[in-house]
Amino acid sequence: MILATLYFVKYSETQKQQKNHLKADRSIKIKKTLEKANAFFNSGKYDSAYFYFNKTQLLCEPKEDYPDEYVGSLNSIVEILQRYGNYYEAETTLIKGFPYLDKTTNIKHAVNAYTFMAFNYYYTNDNEKAIFYHKKALKKAVSTFRKSRIISEIAFMYMQQGKFQEAVDLLEPIARLKIEDKITPSNTDILRSGKLYNLGLCYFYLGNHKKEALDCFNESLEIGLTLNNDYELIGNYYALYQYYKKYNNPALKKINAEKAYICAKKAKSVANEITMLGALIEADNAENSKNHSKIYLRMVDSLTVSRKKAKNQFADIIYNSQKDKDENLELKNLKAENELKLQRQKNRSTISYVVISFALIVSLFIIYFVTSKGKKEKDEAIFKNEMRISEKLQFELEKDIDKIVLFTENYDLEKEKNKEKFLSHLNNIYLKTRNISRENSEIVTDENFEKALKEMISGYTNQNLNIIINGLHSFSWSKIDRVKKITVFRVLQEIFDQMKTLNNPSLASITFKKEKKNILITYTDNGNEISSKHGILEKRLQNVENRIKTIKGTLNFDTQSENGFKISFKFSI
Repeated sequence: MILATLYFVKYSETQKQQKNHLKADRSIKIKKTLEKANAFFNSGKYDSAYFYFNKTQLLCEPKEDYPDEYVGSLNSIVEILQRYGNYYEAETTLIKGFPYLDKTTNIKHAVNAYTFMAFNYYYTNDNEKAIFYHKKALKKAVSTFRKSRIISEIAFMYMQQGKFQEAVDLLEPIARLKIEDKITPSNTDILRSGKLYNLGLCYFYLGNHKKEALDCFNESLEIGLTLNNDYELIGNYYALYQYYKKYNNPALKKINAEKAYICAKKAKSVANEITMLGALIEADNAENSKNHSKIYLRMVDSLTVSRKKAKNQFADIIYNSQKDKDENLELKNLKAENELKLQRQKNRSTISYVVISFALIVSLFIIYFVTSKGKKEKDEAIFKNEMRISEKLQFELEKDIDKIVLFTENYDLEKEKNKEKFLSHLNNIYLKTRNISRENSEIVTDENFEKALKEMISGYTNQNLNIIINGLHSFSWSKIDRVKKITVFRVLQEIFDQMKTLNNPSLASITFKKEKKNILITYTDNGNEISSKHGILEKRLQNVENRIKTIKGTLNFDTQSENGFKISFKFSI
């Protein structure tokens, strides 16, 4: 046993060291791969970023370690997939990370996952589900800035549904507040400008809020001009273009359409450039609009070709990443199999010797222990039984024997009358010894159990006590367990013995009754001495109660009855 323990301790330590070493190696690899992925993402090289984010999530084992890196990588992959319009793949990727959101230590991963899922449903025109996931993200968010950003996104979803008043109710309390982003301070004014822009659009579409809409658009533009970000200004100028178009101011309409177009060109946002060019065609004069239209058609064709090319390139990246994933899994499996085979070969013989030795020692010990215990328990049981019988014989017969000895000394046995009395005393001693013998003899539990039980109960009947038996044959005893039959037999013996001694009844009845899946046995007598001996009775019936508990039964007795004494016990069939 000592050798086996030492071996297993050493084996466990070796396995632990190997596991820690592999974990350290993987941790370094994950960190380097993730750094590469983020560098490519920040520089706008999304194809390379996708490749390394995918490689990162393959290195992680979220069930055991690195749930943050795993979910974070999946979120970044989703952001790239959404940029390329691959919303089905984005949803599938997000779902992979959901089971591990609660295991992440940084709450931003869960917030981002729900937010990306909301965006995915927005892009696929399911605004209700988009709102549902934005609200899940809001519950997880901690910072005031992140919460206000999500509220703004929910308001935007309401705008898409035409629920402008609901959007206003969300935006008005937070639109003009300068809520700071402590992690990325540059986002503070971007969000504030965006909230004012959305609030202005709500006022614009609701109508009867001409001044409020213009104030929001101008305030949003004023903040946007301080950001030095042409991309953010596109929306500001386009909103003012729509405003002056609605309220019939051709000059300002054209100026804002031109400014929106110029910002889109500077930002190199081809899609926005085409949209703003469409607005400029509508706002400018006929001659200029003709020239704008030629440029518009050329750009639309160019954008269609470039998008198709980008989509094909990205499809190749996804295919190569999947191929790389499959190859990595295959290599991992081969490596694991080889290591397992080597480990098995190395440890098989040692383990076999230890196990065989250990098994032999344990087997010998168990055999010795069981044999000794069984013999000891058997000896103790025999000794206890013999002592109990001896005490009972002494208790029951001592007075009778003394009495008969005195009788023989004081009376002439030659006389017929004395001889009859002497024989009567001997008969009483015989009956008592017979009863003790019956109490300790083997109990019949086969089909003759009912007969044996009836004989035992009838054995207590004498000239001073009549016993009535009811319901003994009202159910089948053959369906009752052997141990329960023996317990019933012994319990009734004990009850009759105690009642005969303590209560001195002249009439007793024993009733057997089946209640659903239970057997109820009730003993009653007309004795009236038991109330004064309640303490003695409770002590003597302790053995009865213990017997009934062994068969999961219950015992109830009534010592306060006006008509005598009553005791009952119940057990399941």
